[in-house]
Amino acid sequence: MKILVTSALPYANGEIHLGHLAGAYLPADIYMRYQRLKGRDAIYVCGTDEHGVPITISADKQHKTPREIVDKYYTSITDSFEGFGMTFDNFSRTSLPCHHRLAQDFFTRIYEKDLIYPRDIEQFFCGRCRRFLPDRYVIGKCPKCGSEGARGDQCEACGHWLEPFELIEARCLVCGEAPRRTQTRHWYFKLSAFQEGLSSWIAGKKGWRDTVLTFVQGWLREGLEDRPITRDLSWGVPVPLAEANGKVLYVWFDAPIGYISSTIEWAEKQGKPDRWKEYWCDKDTKLVHFIGKDNIVFHALIWPAMLMAYGDYVLPSEIPANQFLNLAGGKFSTSKDYAIWLPDYLKGFKPDSLRYALTRNAPEARDTDFTWRDFQAWHNNELADILGNFINRTLTFIKRYYNSRVPEVASASYGARDNEMLASLRNAPAAIGARIEGFEFKGALQDIMSIAQEANRYFDHEEPWSTRMKDPAACARAMNVCAHIVAVLAVLIEPFLPFTAKRIQKMIGLVPGGWDDIARLPRIAEIGETSILFEKIGDDVIELQEGKLKKETTDKETIDLEYFSKIALLTGRILSAERIEGSKNLMKCQVETRDRKKQIVAGIGKDYTPEQLVGKVVIIVDNLQPAKIRGVLSEAMLLAAVDERGVVLVTADRPVTSGTPVR
Repeated sequence: MKILVTSALPYANGEIHLGHLAGAYLPADIYMRYQRLKGRDAIYVCGTDEHGVPITISADKQHKTPREIVDKYYTSITDSFEGFGMTFDNFSRTSLPCHHRLAQDFFTRIYEKDLIYPRDIEQFFCGRCRRFLPDRYVIGKCPKCGSEGARGDQCEACGHWLEPFELIEARCLVCGEAPRRTQTRHWYFKLSAFQEGLSSWIAGKKGWRDTVLTFVQGWLREGLEDRPITRDLSWGVPVPLAEANGKVLYVWFDAPIGYISSTIEWAEKQGKPDRWKEYWCDKDTKLVHFIGKDNIVFHALIWPAMLMAYGDYVLPSEIPANQFLNLAGGKFSTSKDYAIWLPDYLKGFKPDSLRYALTRNAPEARDTDFTWRDFQAWHNNELADILGNFINRTLTFIKRYYNSRVPEVASASYGARDNEMLASLRNAPAAIGARIEGFEFKGALQDIMSIAQEANRYFDHEEPWSTRMKDPAACARAMNVCAHIVAVLAVLIEPFLPFTAKRIQKMIGLVPGGWDDIARLPRIAEIGETSILFEKIGDDVIELQEGKLKKETTDKETIDLEYFSKIALLTGRILSAERIEGSKNLMKCQVETRDRKKQIVAGIGKDYTPEQLVGKVVIIVDNLQPAKIRGVLSEAMLLAAVDERGVVLVTADRPVTSGTPVR
């Protein structure tokens, strides 16, 4: 059996954020790394989605061409994925000629089967911009939940799929003008013709996640309607009909075809241009689509219908859609710039810490929430104190007291507790593998960490620091077992924490075999150079990240003059400054504003000494609600610019009286 794995194609109009990773990318990478360790014939394809309205909107906002936008973000996204440890066999782009040819072939073949037809419809036209408005160029109030800023295709607040005319108080995204209804022609895919076929196909998917089946069955009960698959845009795959000049394929018809074109590109790179057919045209292929729940309808209904309409290709076997990862109580939003972006994360933290946090908190059955405090706790209390601690204490003990050589022990000399520990190691690959096969990545990771936790208890129970002198044989047995545990963990964690796994394997000189070899308990002969796997993350580091997130939350919203006038900005002179005990970055400053003094706590200790601060005239937010930071009252906020080089305080460029309003 061949296994073909895909992740939803990310739009090439922005960076990857943590919500993307938790939904469609990290789970797929874990699954693929496991399949490779099993020695199976599996490939993983993806690529950037470079067409559609999101791209043109970004181009309009940045005053660039769509080509400039997609070229920029293809490179950036590729680099970010590489830094995060993603292992695509091919990462393509939908703007490539091979994809255009294939997408047009799809349209033509389905059109020739009379499953695509033209329909004259009304569409919003913006008189000021002088163009028809694709659905995402129309915004307004959601008719379902009443939220402002709903798009003409979907409301981000409630997730309901919309049509532009359903919006209340619709307006053009670009200029804000109220558009008018104007007649145009578009081509529709006969999705309704596949009602029975899709219902029968879905009925056979007994092992799919309940959230996916419930969503799809709800659509089927309502009855499928034909869907428009063309748009009035200048950027995209041109519709291959003479009478459709100036129109392009709708991105949700175009994008999933990218899975096939990426596989074709992969085969061509292998020097075997027809090999892609072994995966797409073999009915025994297991096709697995990793997506977020907002893509369920497209991957579980529309895309299978397209494949049925075209013929020849295998249908999806599994669609393990995840729910949403939220951010500190709010939704990730690319359009609102409310996110933790992967490139920013990688500048300050190790990829495996995030891979661990996102898997431990995976939104497999329900929405979950990411906070920096949880991230810190999981890194410090679990990765460092459980996994890292066991690896470190075992290897350093063997290096120190056994001259880096793992003591050899005859199996007959193992005691009951030793054999119990070793038996759990032999059983682990099958049990954890079954969870991964069932897309239970969170549970699989928990099982691995349970082994590390039990290993620490075993180490403590055996007390090698004591038996080394009193009972050398017992000490040798314990360290032999602990070495086996280290070797097993070094392979078990590889799908989840690949960078850490490689570091451990290098320390112990282990050349890992396949997943099934773990049950035979890989042996370690000698310990090499060792190092701490996980350094603790301090509160000051997390406070800085929380500050950035809060700043982004407030800064990115458009406010009017009346709202701005409520913010009291004043000049202030720093009278004294001192570091807060226990923090490397927090400073407590006494700031004079005319006849008053205010105490301000600020995360500027890495960029300024107390001596550098005293006497500076700074700008403060005077009417900010007081708060306690690390138990110290802060009554206002210092304004500062923050970039990758650090913090720069906003100061006056010439003498000015303290307490002077800033406008």
